[in-house]
Amino acid sequence: MRIRTKDDRRQRIKFRIRARVSGTGVRPRLTVFRSVAHIYVQVVDDLSGKTIAAASSVEPSVKGSMDKSITGGNVAGAKLIGKTIAERLLEKGVKQVVFDRNGFLYHGRVKAVADAAREAGLEF
Repeated sequence: MRIRTKDDRRQRIKFRIRARVSGTGVRPRLTVFRSVAHIYVQVVDDLSGKTIAAASSVEPSVKGSMDKSITGGNVAGAKLIGKTIAERLLEKGVKQVVFDRNGFLYHGRVKAVADAAREAGLEF
């Protein structure tokens, strides 16, 4: 794969990460995707190929609890999404996950999601 754009670079890093990180039923994979305006998180069991839980900044239930200053494109919104996904997983009895940054650098909104999920009770 030739790297021509930033997205090509991210895809290459993503493939490298996915070669090592895999989710199971006991310890599923928490994957993060960020766009310019929104952030999406889902928890996947790779063995069965099913999504256990998901949260995003475009969901009406999450969007309704955001203030005017909080959006999916800033760190405060990412913290809210991290807390939301942790609560949904704890309701389903999942406490441990494997974190997949999906080729994004571990800082800013990606780090905020991870930190908020840890603070809300997830272990990784």
